[in-house]
Amino acid sequence: MKYLTLLLIIFLYTNLSNAQEQPASLKSPDGTILMQVKLNAGGIPVYSIDFKGKQILGESSLGLKLEDADFTKGLKIESVSDAKPIHDEYSIISGKRKNCVYNGLEKIIRFINESNQPIDFIIRLSNDGAAFRYFLPEKSSEIKKITEEATSFKFNQGTKIYMGPCPDVYMGWCNSQPSYEDYYFQGEAAGKPSPYSSGWVFPALFQKDNTWILLTETGLDGTYCGSRLQQNSENGNYKIAFPKAGEQTSPLAPLSPESTTPWLTPWRIIVISGGLKSMMESTLETDLAIPAKEADCSFVQPGRASWSWIMKKDDSITYDVQKRYIDWAAQMKWEYCLIDADWDTKIGYDNVKELADYAAAKGVGLLLWYNSAGSWNTVQYHPKDRLLFALNRQDEFKSISEMGIKGIKVDFFGGDGQSMMKYYNDILQDALKYKLVVNFHGTTYPRGWQRTYPNLVTMEAVRGFEFITFTQDGADQEPNHACMLPFTRNVFSPMDFTPVNLSEIPGLQRKTSSAFELALTVIFQSAVQHWAESPEGMAKMPDYIREYMSAVPTQWDDTYFIDGFPGKFVVMARKSGKTWYVAGINGETTPKEISFSLPFVTNDLKATLYTDGETNRSFSKSEIQFKKGEKTSMMIKPTGGFVMRIEE
Repeated sequence: MKYLTLLLIIFLYTNLSNAQEQPASLKSPDGTILMQVKLNAGGIPVYSIDFKGKQILGESSLGLKLEDADFTKGLKIESVSDAKPIHDEYSIISGKRKNCVYNGLEKIIRFINESNQPIDFIIRLSNDGAAFRYFLPEKSSEIKKITEEATSFKFNQGTKIYMGPCPDVYMGWCNSQPSYEDYYFQGEAAGKPSPYSSGWVFPALFQKDNTWILLTETGLDGTYCGSRLQQNSENGNYKIAFPKAGEQTSPLAPLSPESTTPWLTPWRIIVISGGLKSMMESTLETDLAIPAKEADCSFVQPGRASWSWIMKKDDSITYDVQKRYIDWAAQMKWEYCLIDADWDTKIGYDNVKELADYAAAKGVGLLLWYNSAGSWNTVQYHPKDRLLFALNRQDEFKSISEMGIKGIKVDFFGGDGQSMMKYYNDILQDALKYKLVVNFHGTTYPRGWQRTYPNLVTMEAVRGFEFITFTQDGADQEPNHACMLPFTRNVFSPMDFTPVNLSEIPGLQRKTSSAFELALTVIFQSAVQHWAESPEGMAKMPDYIREYMSAVPTQWDDTYFIDGFPGKFVVMARKSGKTWYVAGINGETTPKEISFSLPFVTNDLKATLYTDGETNRSFSKSEIQFKKGEKTSMMIKPTGGFVMRIEE
């Protein structure tokens, strides 16, 4: 009898142990993506992902370490929920399309650690990718601190990277880094260390044969830091990294994540695409972002802006020059004029109020520049110290709102620490209250905030056109760099590259053609576009180019990817109302012939084609015929481009 009892105990224990080791799995609605989660020896949680029957992420680590709890080992699976359908529909002002739909499946796996503390691992799969986050469900008013996130992404041998390195804190001009402003490494083997100890920024793009994987994050509300990928990735295993000391609003402000509980962490997003098309048309980052709260957002107007500083720099911040740029914006039927740094002393509040009234009478709204202030850099541009503290910020926003100012550009932030993430959220919330649109520069990556805060119209987080105006090397790299950004930085979130220089850069030779620059009006997405041109430069353009620049929209109803490859070329279409804009740019020094059809063309239609003329500083305009179902061939000149405008 004792022998039978012992056998029964061994049988039950063995089956319980096997049950613990059995993977929990979830498939995407179309069945192409499979995610499996299990415990390895020692109770270590891992996951893997298959795409179309092939493993694309090997066993990758999971878990969190807190000061008072370890969820990286010694875990047991307490429960696995049934798959739950998730459906969401929302509208967004700044994105690939105005109306978005998300359909996915969700499972929740509850782990228990050796101290009997619970943590939930929440996974969601949609047809365009996977996402997961952690949830600490126990209620406590005590501040919990996460010291490490074990999350990693294990790529197969032979994977290539297309990634931007993250400069270390206090690097760069006036200690203004990190600010997501480096060039991208392209086509190198996964596992290559970042040149900086801070690692690699999101979004990070990987390629294995014809499968593309994009990593990013979303859902940051100020209770977590911004994350990145670690500098070193042994055997292609990329692990989440937290910001470094100095990336917070003050030395005593939170750097790594800390919060009371219950506590949800941000979503880790893995976009998966056979070829580039579904990735380029995905909205997964905003699909999983925090929805906007009920608020009056009728004041948020997408549009185009004149901007003196990009070509004329600091000396242009004068009353007379800004009045001229207001006149130019009105002439071009643009919605905004941006007045940049030091306006508070070079022009003054009273005169800015006078300019705001003058602009309003012409249908133009003024945007004003601010320094984010704080101790994290030595930049002396001002207004400074107006936004860091809540009461000062609210007084300033109230004052300029009453002056008729329509929005702000806030520059020179200090990294990705939790307190810095909260500072971004606080600015956006207060600006929403006072009906101001917001543009962040010298900044982190948006991470879906444009859905949470509809008044966030754009963010920099890119080596933009200003660098092209600084050195010839910057101008030399523009063709390749511009062909990287649609696949990485600008793949989800608005990007204030400040594109479209149609004339010349003083003292430098622009390497892109003028038609290449014109195409960036469509290729680069930003709800407010600050054009890198001057009234004098625009006056030299043909009438039909000025007419185009007066009409091209900055808010899109839909986006359709046609063809391209990171760093080499890109062709895409965007829709506004009943008009499609098809644009292409060639980042290489040899001609690029493309052939494509447009499935959205359901009738025979005429299109207006703008492309390169006899030289790379001239244009050609022609009318072409689109026939339903037929392919169109196009030759894009070296470092050239084109735009087609098709009226339905």
